[in-house]
Formats: sequence, C-alpha cells, structure tokens
Amino acid sequence: MDSNSAPLADPALESIRAKVHARVRLDAQDGLTLYQTRDLFTLGELATIVRQRLHGRKTFYNINRHINYTNYCVLRCRFCSFYRPYPTAGTPNDNPSSPLPTAGAERAVPSERPRRDGYVLSVEQIVSLASEAAARGATEVHIVGGLHPTLPFSYYTDMCRAIKNACPSLHIKAFTAVEIVHFTRICRPRRSLRDVLLALREAGLDSLPGGGAEIFDDRVHDEAFRAKIGEQHWFDVHRTAHELGIPSNATMLYGHIETVAERVRHMLKLRQHQDDSLRHCPAAFQCSVPLSFIPEGSALSHLPGPTGLDDLRTLAVSRLLLDNIPHIKAFWIMHSPYLAQVALHWGVDDFDGTVVSYDITRREGNGDTRQELPVARIRQLIREAGYEPVERDTLYREVIRTAATPPDVHHTAGRKA
Repeated sequence: MDSNSAPLADPALESIRAKVHARVRLDAQDGLTLYQTRDLFTLGELATIVRQRLHGRKTFYNINRHINYTNYCVLRCRFCSFYRPYPTAGTPNDNPSSPLPTAGAERAVPSERPRRDGYVLSVEQIVSLASEAAARGATEVHIVGGLHPTLPFSYYTDMCRAIKNACPSLHIKAFTAVEIVHFTRICRPRRSLRDVLLALREAGLDSLPGGGAEIFDDRVHDEAFRAKIGEQHWFDVHRTAHELGIPSNATMLYGHIETVAERVRHMLKLRQHQDDSLRHCPAAFQCSVPLSFIPEGSALSHLPGPTGLDDLRTLAVSRLLLDNIPHIKAFWIMHSPYLAQVALHWGVDDFDGTVVSYDITRREGNGDTRQELPVARIRQLIREAGYEPVERDTLYREVIRTAATPPDVHHTAGRKA
C-alpha cells in the first residue's frame, strides 16, 4: 500500500494529508485539527513534506550577534521579564549605588555580566560589540531593546551609521515594529513610519526582525500587553517596510494566555499579509519565528508555559499553515538546542545562529546574558538530525568559506541558499 494512502492513526488527518500532497492551502479548521490531533508523528511527517519540498535536506544557520541596547522601557507587558522601569528622581533603582541615567550619558554596563538592573549601551559600546562579532566572522547583528523614554531618534540613526562605518559588510537587522512606532512618536516634529524607516535605511538599517507581534487578538492584547501596539500598527510597520523594499521576519509568542484558535488566526493573518506583500511589494517576510513563552521572572510566572510537545506542534502547524513564508525558525534560545534539533523533523529549516549574548529571556536562567552556540556545535546538531548544515546570511544566501580564508573572514555567494 502506498504510504500516502495508508490509514492514519487519526482519521481526522486524512483530508489534511490529501491537501498537503496535492499542495492545496490549509484553512483555519485544518489548523485547529492539527492542534487537536494526538498523532504528533503524522503531524511531523506532514510538516516535513512541506519543509523538504522547499529546502530538501538543507538546514540553515548564521553567525550572528544579538545586541540589546537598553532594558529601560515605558511599557509594562505582563509576559516580559526583560524591562526595567526608567528611574526618576525619588524612584529607587535596582542598583542603588549607580547614578540615575541621563539621555546620551547613560551608565556603562559590561556586555557579559549579569544585568539585574537598568542599563543603556552607548553607541561606542554597540559598535565595539558589532566589530568584535564581525572579526569573529559574523554576517549579522540583531539589535533590539526597550522603549527608552528619553533617548532621541538620533541615537538610533547614529548607531546604525557607526556600525556601517566600522563594519561595512555587516547586515543590520534591527528594531521591532514596536520600536519603529516609538521612534515616530519621539521625533520632533513627529515623523511618519515611512520617514522613520527611510531615515534608518539611509543610516544603514538592512532589515527588520519580527518581534512585538505576540498574538494578534484584542482579548490577549488587553490582558497581556495593553499599552503595547496592536496588530494594526504592527502590520502597518511591516507593510511600509515591504513597500520600501526592506525585508522582515514575523513572530508569534505562544504558550501564555492565548488559545490555540487564537494562534491559528494569528498565523492566517500573517499569511494574508504575506500574500499581499508578495503580490504588490519588492520585499516580504523571509521567515516565521514561533517564540515559546518562558514565564520565569514575568508577571505571568504562575503559568506553566508551553511543553516540548506544544513547541513541536506549533512549529509544525506554522510550517503547514504558512505556505507562503519560505522559512520556519526554531530559535534555540527559547526552545533549547536539543528541542530545536528535534524540531528539524517537525517542519523547521532554520536553526538561527551563534547569538552570543541575549538579555531578553533564557530557558535555563543563571543570571548570565551570555548564550552562545559555537558553529561546530550547531553543525553537529544539524548533522545528527540527518540534515545538511548550510551557513546563510540574513537574506538566506549561502555563505562560502574556503580553507584559504581565515576563519573570521567570509564572503557571501550571490545565489540564494
């Protein structure tokens, strides 16, 4: 009997299997069925069909460096353990011995020590971290931070320009949609999204990350991140970026107070936006990054967070529903390297990268911000899963390194990986 017609443990998956093999787009009810099935292995097999149809045995990774420039933030999102309230006169700081920061002259914090109190990195510190990453072979810096109440817009354009001056070949992926909207509001006079993105691109910005999407649902928004921008503003930023030819990613933070139906609707909204961008714009979403909620340290710490099986299910459903977004990433920081390895058999084709330092959250917290996977370890994990490791740049072009080239020097092939 053909394996494509062999009876399944869950008959509810029969019609979905037929659609996957016929390359027919799945709908919302299909998404709910995939979430409800107990036949997790068939779910993985279906996601793998799509994954291998798009990328064969290739699994992508990059040499990158995350930089979180500040954890001061005017928002108070309940799921966030990263933010620190900005201190004012008469407001105690987490570190009483440190002076209150002032715009443009913030307290310097060593990049690798535990950050239990508020900090802002200077442009010079950020350039130093970026230069160190470039010297180690990085092709990308990924820069995001809190919504600082006093930093001027020039801080962000100066940051991009200084990185490009120091490291011209380094791709700058920076600033979530939440930060971009914040920039429009701190400019004097206020600027439009288009003007802010044009100014950042002129200064050296190359692409946008997908953070800040959370869950596109009014109920979840009002309960978990009321003060944060909602889906309309998030999509406005990415639509404008795509119209300007600036590529971006998309995310979904799951495993907190949302339902699986709300997850499915979130994915379908991303898919619709991608349809529009592919039809009308010179850029689009490159990758979807489902982010596993980590409750520790947040106002939602009483919640259990998603299980490993929920992670695998969500990654697989993302691959099956988001048929027009080419890549699905398992961000190993939030899944763990070992679950990310297993996820390569549940629709994932991107392992992310070396990361080096990540201050926003961690699955196994020890107070340290250094979180790094060496390239050799990433490649080993991919090979052990039966896949071919391929180093990529941010635009998913294959990075070619030769024996005659020092290990900290790279060039990028002109073809897509």
